[in-house]
Amino acid sequence: MKETRTVTVGTLGAGYAARLHGNGYMKVSGVNVRLKTICDIQAPLAEKVKEQYGYEQICTDYDEMLADPEIDVVDIVTPPFNHIDMAVKALQAGKHVICEKPLTGYFGEKGEENVGFTAKAKMYKEVLTSMVRLKKVVEESGKKFLYAENFVYATPVQKAAEIVRAKKSKILFMKGEESLKGSSSPLAGKWNGTGGGTLIRTGTHPLSGMLWLKQQEADARGEKITVQSVFADCGKTTECLTEYEHRHIAARPEDVEDFGVIVITFSDGSKCMTIASDTVLGGTKNYIEVYCNDNALMCNITPTDILNTYFLDEEGMDDVYISEMLPAKLGWNKAFVSDEIIRGYMGELQDFMETIAYDRVPSSDFDLAYESMKVMYAAYQSAEEGRRIDF
Repeated sequence: MKETRTVTVGTLGAGYAARLHGNGYMKVSGVNVRLKTICDIQAPLAEKVKEQYGYEQICTDYDEMLADPEIDVVDIVTPPFNHIDMAVKALQAGKHVICEKPLTGYFGEKGEENVGFTAKAKMYKEVLTSMVRLKKVVEESGKKFLYAENFVYATPVQKAAEIVRAKKSKILFMKGEESLKGSSSPLAGKWNGTGGGTLIRTGTHPLSGMLWLKQQEADARGEKITVQSVFADCGKTTECLTEYEHRHIAARPEDVEDFGVIVITFSDGSKCMTIASDTVLGGTKNYIEVYCNDNALMCNITPTDILNTYFLDEEGMDDVYISEMLPAKLGWNKAFVSDEIIRGYMGELQDFMETIAYDRVPSSDFDLAYESMKVMYAAYQSAEEGRRIDF
């Protein structure tokens, strides 16, 4: 019988993503997950996460957590402007790293206002420089860098990859989307808070998922396939609305976009298209469509048709979660069922814990994080300059 190993986790950040990861950790099997420390500068937030998921302690000092020799891996779920520096410190302290998406971004120089109006070519260059710095530390440390892109682990995407590998299919075209009615975060409307608008905040998911699927094809067929070029467009579609007309849409873009589309051409001539919007009512829309030479695969991530609900009132439903980004539960809705499994959070943390415990290669790693951000900022440059960016 194989020995069951223990992985000790320290989590940095006690916001929304800490709860997504906490739900994932609770469902890991075959590896003992020891949730030791939750670290956040706001102790009350850390205390809530500690109580909900069973962390042993909280702290407010990142260096204190890094000094703990028992911690094997640091799970970084802070805002993205912290990711690179936090990851470098953890790797240099001898820890493995789990990093939430997006890996990084351009957030402006000290005192810079309206960061979104900075030349995107400059942003692209700065982002590449910061990622090269992190890549060097990853390679020198010998530790694992695990990129928390849940679309890779979404159950329909995993099944699509299995089919593509088994049939050695040639993917000719993919289309992926994550759209919703905007974000409730006050940071979402400004570039210095998120590193961009809806493209990087939500479009990163389908983009990374499709880049990963294309790599599965390449590996199965023994081919080398790279991104050849990027063409993109984005803008503020809500600017045409009156305040009254805007009332159902949460998007309040200042120097960011609320709509974006990216078209990638791969080195084999195949294509993929990413769509992201903050102006879509009716709940969160997540999917990847895969069109191959010998099959077509529709990966519906949310919503799904597992459970359809109909309510005439919401009595007794206050604490019952039906769907993300729906203002009411009345009428017909497509309910989220086993959301943490279908959207990949459980599979993601299962893979990461096994990777560390048994020294494996993860499905989602630094290379995917690097490629996703490279494409994303090339897309921003393309949209600003109105031209295709060739690699």
